[in-house]
Parts: sequence; C-alpha cells; structure tokens
Amino acid sequence: MQFGTNRLNHLRLDRRRALALLGVSCILPPILMADADAKDDKQSMMGSDFTMPDEAEPHARTFMQWPVSRAVHPDPVFLAMLQQSIADVANAIAAFEPVVILMDQRFATAARRLLRADVEIWDIPTDDLWCRDAGPVFLRGRGGELAALTFNFNGWGNRQTHANDGQVARRLAAMLGIPLIDSHLVGEGGGVETDGHGTLLAHASCWAHANRNAEPLEVIEQRLLDALGAEKMIWAPGVKNLDITDYHIDALARFVGQGRVLIQLPERPDPNDPMSMAAFQTHDILRQATDACGQPLEITVIPDPWNTRVRSHDFVASYVNYYVCNGAVIAAQFGDSDTDAEALGTLQSLYPDREVIALNVDPIGETGGGIHCATQQQPVV
Repeated sequence: MQFGTNRLNHLRLDRRRALALLGVSCILPPILMADADAKDDKQSMMGSDFTMPDEAEPHARTFMQWPVSRAVHPDPVFLAMLQQSIADVANAIAAFEPVVILMDQRFATAARRLLRADVEIWDIPTDDLWCRDAGPVFLRGRGGELAALTFNFNGWGNRQTHANDGQVARRLAAMLGIPLIDSHLVGEGGGVETDGHGTLLAHASCWAHANRNAEPLEVIEQRLLDALGAEKMIWAPGVKNLDITDYHIDALARFVGQGRVLIQLPERPDPNDPMSMAAFQTHDILRQATDACGQPLEITVIPDPWNTRVRSHDFVASYVNYYVCNGAVIAAQFGDSDTDAEALGTLQSLYPDREVIALNVDPIGETGGGIHCATQQQPVV
C-alpha cells in the first residue's frame, strides 16, 4: 500500500484506542498538594517562583509508565509487544541515567524479566504508557528546590480511561515528598515545549479546547507562562479533533537550545490534509517568531520518512519525538534507510556531545506516540 509522507508526522485519531469525542467542558480541579503537611506552604508557592529546565540539562532520573490496561490495549499479543518497546526504551536510557518505571506492583514480576537490573520499579498504578502527559512536570525553584507541576490530566479531554493515570502526578509527588503545584489548567506535558530560557511553544488546539480549558487563549497563555516560569509564548493554531491529543507540539517541533527549533515536515503541503497544512503553518509562524530575548529563531528541518516498516496511514513516525538524557539522545528509526540516516545525522549535529541511539519502537508509533511521549525527566537540583 502506498504511504503518503504527509500523514506520518501527526498523532492519529484513534490514538490509544480513544473513546468517542465528547466535546465536554472541563471543570478545573482544586489546588492539589503532595500531602497535607505541604498545604501551609502553598500560599508562598506561585508558579512563577519555579521554572521548567531545558530537557538537555542534567537529570536525576527518568520516569516512565508501564502500559497494562486491556480496555486501552485489548489485544494481549500487541500489549506484550508494546511492553517490550517500553522496556527497550527504559534499558537504553538506563545506560546513561537512573530510570524508574511506575506500575501496580502486581505487574512487577513479569516486567522485571524484560528490564535491566538497575531499572527501578515503583508501586504507582498506571493505565497506559504516556508519562509525558500523565506524569508531573518537574520544576526547579529559585532556591534550588524541586517541585512537581500538575496539568490535571483528564485523558486528553476524557477520550480515554485514566482512573490510574489521572492520579500519577499526585502520587509521584507524594512518593518523592515534594510539593505539587496546580497549573490551574487541564492539559498534557507533550502539549508544550520550553527552551529553558523563557520561551514556550505550543499548538493552541490542545489547550484552548472545550474538553480541557474553556477560558480565552490569553488566560491560558498567562497560566502556562506562570506555571513554567517563562516570559514569551509562541502559539501556532494546530488542529482540533483529528487526533486524541489535538496535535501535540512534541510530535512536530522541539526546542534544541535557546532560540533553536527542530521541525519535521513532509516534502510539500497537502491541501487535503489538515495536519499537513497545520505543520507548514507552524513552520511559517516559527520563521517569523522571536524568542524571549527578542532574537529570531534558528530553524532546522528534517523530512518525514517514506519507506517505513509499518505502512498504516495513521502510524506515527516522528523523528522529533526523541528524548534527551544524560549523555545521549534516544531516538526512533522507522526502516527508511535514507531518512533514518539523515534524521539521526541531524540529531548528532544538534547534540554533538551526546551519543545518538536509534531504536525500533514501532509498537509505540502504532499506538500514536513516540519515545518523548513515554518519558519524563526529573532535573538535578
């Protein structure tokens, strides 16, 4: 079957076997804290007192989640393949920094057989694998303290079951004994990028959406800036309701340093494909944008792959959805020898002091995401 490259860089409509689109307005939850003892400290903790470091800064560890839900992944054979892919990513990262995988303890014996001995398992129940979205965003305070930020994960607008995943941020913060700061937003970590120097990048489609936040975009923007300790927001429209995430930015464009962006594009825009048109629109906006220091952005473009192992039209083949850990970049390869080599060479040039490791994680791509979606970094403080 012929496979159009303009469909490769977006997240699919039935990602993680989404429930029917509901279009339900979100009710923002009350302020959450990791434990009762931390509640008294909340009044002195505003999001602007904390910042989200650049992913390339040193990590204390990486968190991941173990996919187990048969409601989300009913095929046991595929679920086993997906768990093996998560283990492959965890094992690769563990060669460079500590890795913790969250799961209900009853799954630990089976998971341990797939994991390196130095990969830790913490008893926090999960549904699916998307730690970038369900887990907390870790922040560093002005005094060097660590805090966790919750985006109040609601299953991408109540499109997927998330009884456990919706509690991951709170439970992990409590286990670490750190405060949990409420962003006063509903969203996901994969929906926003930071350069670590005051600039944020996002698609409005996954934030200004009735199934997450009903407030005006300017209110959402200020909350994001305050929550992540940033000064400048770069918005691109994105596309609503064509995938479960409403077009997360981390499958299309990523900061690779202060004022530097990497974006993946098809060969040309396809007027019949809203995702393709939105990708080029994001690129055009980035070309005109400046960072928090008022400087134009330096943009690097990598191509979509063509001859991939998986030919499904909704397979996610995003080179941009890589993960930066201590000393390495963990990326995906998709079986297209030409574009695999070009993309990995580009990553090596952008991260010259790190080893670039390319993994076959096709089952993760088949469920609608990538390596970055499956990971969440805890910075050194």
